[in-house]
Amino acid sequence: MVKLAPLHPEHVAHFYRWLRDPEVIMYSLSVFQSLKTDAQIDQWFAATLQQANTLNLGIYWEETNALVGYAGLTGISATNQSGEYFIFIGEKAAWGKGLGTAVTRQIVDLGFTNYQLNRIMLTVSELNTGGLKAYTKAGFLLEGRLRQAACRQGVFHDKLVMSVLKEEWRPQESAGY
Repeated sequence: MVKLAPLHPEHVAHFYRWLRDPEVIMYSLSVFQSLKTDAQIDQWFAATLQQANTLNLGIYWEETNALVGYAGLTGISATNQSGEYFIFIGEKAAWGKGLGTAVTRQIVDLGFTNYQLNRIMLTVSELNTGGLKAYTKAGFLLEGRLRQAACRQGVFHDKLVMSVLKEEWRPQESAGY
């Protein structure tokens, strides 16, 4: 279905379209709400590719090698053996096809096997039902709620904190990605 591979500077062109679509960025990083010009997006993307303690991978359709988004782990801490999961699917044609669950399982598996993490967490907007479904199917459990932590289109909503621990992870669940 999909494969994960490095992002390259020329991939920024995809983000020009994605980050200008209000529906695509509705539940994404707050910074996406303020990126309006190509120069701003260029600066953000270049910094993203250089982030320390972060795994950034492009999400590609396996058959066509077309980029549809990116995902990874940020804030990777060797001391705490933890990191924070993120995913952004910019191509609307890829929504609702199980991509989020498949990618989440792949990244979690990388975190536990290649980075020796013990805990991977994420935050998700309560209104992002697709994300909640994907994360739950991938093994994440609800830990808590950050009340009115996000404001989109002038409306506040809660962010949910979810995590998965290495001892809970079942690699066989990730088979078939």
